[in-house]
Amino acid sequence: MADPEAHAPAALIDARIGALADWRGETLARVRALIHETVPNVVEEWKWRGVPVWSSGGILCTGETYRAVVKLTFAHGAALPDPSGLFNASLEGKVRRAIDLRQGDVLDAGAFRALVQAAAGFNTAKSRPR
Repeated sequence: MADPEAHAPAALIDARIGALADWRGETLARVRALIHETVPNVVEEWKWRGVPVWSSGGILCTGETYRAVVKLTFAHGAALPDPSGLFNASLEGKVRRAIDLRQGDVLDAGAFRALVQAAAGFNTAKSRPR
């Protein structure tokens, strides 16, 4: 009998990180840890045929991996304050914003945590009855 936990989102994300076995896996693992530190009750999901997704009252961000970039797309990034200028991709969109991290890039952990916290706050505010 197959282990149902092996197909749980957290296990699938663990497997993705392990399979990458390079800077992309390390980057994804670091981002994941920062998200969990910032929003301890975050829900991990596995969507769209293999995309790690972190949610709290709605999607906070996704963590896609490509050959040359780890792309962190914030579902409502255009509505979030980004005083440190972390968003560097999908800037033309009216809703989403993304951070493209390339090999050797250093993510400002404090600024990233602030974005994650803002995303969680945005989701909480939009789900409140008016």
